[in-house]
Amino acid sequence: MIITREVQKRLEDFQPDYVFTYRDLNLPAETSESIIKMLNRLAGEGYLAKISKGRFYKPKKSVFGTLKPRQEELVKDLLEKNGKFIGYLTGYSVFNRLGLTTQVPNIIQIGTNQRRNKKQRDIFTVCFVLQPNPITKDNIPLLQLLDAIRFIKEIPDTTIEASYRRIAFLVGELGRREKEKMVALAEAYPPMVRALLGTIIENDCGMAKAQPLWDSLNPVTVYKLGISEDALPNKKKWRIE
Repeated sequence: MIITREVQKRLEDFQPDYVFTYRDLNLPAETSESIIKMLNRLAGEGYLAKISKGRFYKPKKSVFGTLKPRQEELVKDLLEKNGKFIGYLTGYSVFNRLGLTTQVPNIIQIGTNQRRNKKQRDIFTVCFVLQPNPITKDNIPLLQLLDAIRFIKEIPDTTIEASYRRIAFLVGELGRREKEKMVALAEAYPPMVRALLGTIIENDCGMAKAQPLWDSLNPVTVYKLGISEDALPNKKKWRIE
């Protein structure tokens, strides 16, 4: 059949890491039912792998077994829509990428502006973290760092102090404007995040730059994190224990 040859031809052009639906084949709409049946048949035969309803990729073999697509590819429909960012990767996979942990559990966490229920993608459980700030290309790296501070107690295979030192280093590597933007974005985060970021900004840029964070905090609240004074010399000032 002509449609079968067309589908096979277009599948040959897809890279193994590319996750697609029948719409990505760009074939006439009236053939969609036949295409879906064919894709499911090819998945049953092992030529394709299916990660969720209607979503496929070509599996690539290696000496270590079948390689999975990158996490960004597995959930790309949850990260961008019509050229606009609607979510961003955060959590364990990003903490690993930032050098905060060596572990990467089978959980994909996505920051989003709307509450969403969990999803399953292949072997991964996709969870959503509510993000009140706008999600833009420029904001995402800063939001990922702020999320690392927010979940500093939950980062696996490390200590809070080691995580703090690493985050402080990463924030220190940012440019002046990025740091100022990060301070502004932190206003939507819990007080503990603002306090920890405040210590980093004060140590790196001086108290004038950290003042907005200081002013946003309750003057009697104490944040118990167990970070030493060696790692956080201004901890008492910011009421961190």
